[in-house]
Amino acid sequence: MGADALRKNWLAALAHERRASPHTLRAYGDDVARFIGFQAGHIGGAVDEKALAKLTPADIRAFITARRQEGLGPGGVQRALAAVRSFYKFLAKEGVLENAAARSIRTPRVRRPLPRPLSTDDAARLLVQAGEHNVEWLGARDAALLTLLYGAGLRISEALGLKRGDVPLGATLTVIGKGRKERSIPVLPLVAAALNDYAAKIPFTGAPSAALFLSRRGLPMSAREAQSLMQTMRGRLGLPEKATPHALRHSFATHILQGGGDLRSVQELLGHASLSTTQIYTAMDTRQLLETYSRAHPRAKG
Repeated sequence: MGADALRKNWLAALAHERRASPHTLRAYGDDVARFIGFQAGHIGGAVDEKALAKLTPADIRAFITARRQEGLGPGGVQRALAAVRSFYKFLAKEGVLENAAARSIRTPRVRRPLPRPLSTDDAARLLVQAGEHNVEWLGARDAALLTLLYGAGLRISEALGLKRGDVPLGATLTVIGKGRKERSIPVLPLVAAALNDYAAKIPFTGAPSAALFLSRRGLPMSAREAQSLMQTMRGRLGLPEKATPHALRHSFATHILQGGGDLRSVQELLGHASLSTTQIYTAMDTRQLLETYSRAHPRAKG
């Protein structure tokens, strides 16, 4: 079987068995298509299952080198290797072929940029200003969405995945996060009040299973619309470009830590599988502490 047909089978399995997102499918599919195209020129012939089985670590490193020369950064290289490994893992699982070459390639380290949370004052201003809209129910929607992101630390996909039947909120909110993992989050009175106010003002009817957050036309609100909302708010309040919907999740975690919360609790609230992911916020908090020290300590400038 040709490599492209195998690639399509692999993507179908990712979509149906692993429930990969459309973004992941596009990115991984493109990476492996480039990999197959490169190897066709590299080995000088059509790439089929036999050719894939014979590829060596040197062949895969040649592909990575070519992608680097095209300007692909460490993050892109990391993703491309992950895609190729996933492809080969699928082929092994299906009994098509066995080749451990991709697993032997060292993954480049990617320096993760520190999150940029909003200050507590900017977060408070944002939640107030979000409700000021010439269409009352849209103002209530915007205030509810941003209050939820900041007050519960949800990912935008988790917030937009809420249903009509989830409101009114109880003492906790259960969401399905990455990897289909379920977690419960305490609900602040401010968050419950904002969502209840919005739900009461929605001008469209809907079943309990219908999306809670709606567009102006009554369709499920998209992540792009949420990003556009934050772009509008950045301009209105003079916030930095880093003030995105995801920055509200960072702000939620950072402000809990600054208030004395412990890292394990924040890990649970955010739904991180690994504590090392949550530790990014510790590094960020340390940076802010050092900045404060350098400004305020009497010996800092000595």
